[in-house]
Amino acid sequence: MSTPNSYSGPYLAEIAHLMGDPARANMLHALMDGRALTAKELAWLAGVAPQTASGHLAKLMQGGLLAVAAQGRHRYYRLAGPEVAQALEGLMVLANREGSGRRLPSRVGAELSFARTCYDHFAGKLGIAIHDALMAGGHLAVSEGGYALTASGKAIFVALGVDPDQSGRSRRAALRPCLDWSERRPHLAGHLAAALACRCFEMGWTRRRKDSRAVTLTGEGRSVLEAALPGFRCDAPEPAVTPSRREPAPAPA
Repeated sequence: MSTPNSYSGPYLAEIAHLMGDPARANMLHALMDGRALTAKELAWLAGVAPQTASGHLAKLMQGGLLAVAAQGRHRYYRLAGPEVAQALEGLMVLANREGSGRRLPSRVGAELSFARTCYDHFAGKLGIAIHDALMAGGHLAVSEGGYALTASGKAIFVALGVDPDQSGRSRRAALRPCLDWSERRPHLAGHLAAALACRCFEMGWTRRRKDSRAVTLTGEGRSVLEAALPGFRCDAPEPAVTPSRREPAPAPA
């Protein structure tokens, strides 16, 4: 009989250890929007010294969680693939489940839960609104490994400027549900969902927020999505309330 020490399956404990360190977790979370960052940027986001960050990045590279590309004098790090982002999103669902007692600060939480990137596709209320409108309108059909677009669904993607028949070189599903950590409901993932997000950024229908995974849905973008996707509704978060200064009381006469 095999002993636990002779088990040769996936190194679950090793991967969990790599993700569990606070500095490395901050680095991975910062890369969840699909963009690449330098070691200096990741060190600042993780709150560690550059030399310490280099050690963490080497471990994440060795564990297969990060990929790196050299450009000139700089090395840019990014998540090794969508499966890493999917694992991180799953852990965030657990970390923010009901009863966990952990919540983001209210304003940051409102922005992220409204619209953000989950690696290369939309998440939060925006991602869920797109998913739900497609499902409610009969534009998605459940298929093996995810969803398939119906004829009307293909027409919607074409109207938005996305080729629904693109296969790409990825082995990823074209469309699949991805459980949203802030809303605990599925948003839309897959390479067609990524293509749609890319199109929205290119056209200025959505904009990235500086130093955040939060995304702004522009007025034009809202109009375009509402026109192309009947049933699409995504209410913007309430603006932050800034306490007004109290005027000093008049001096007694």
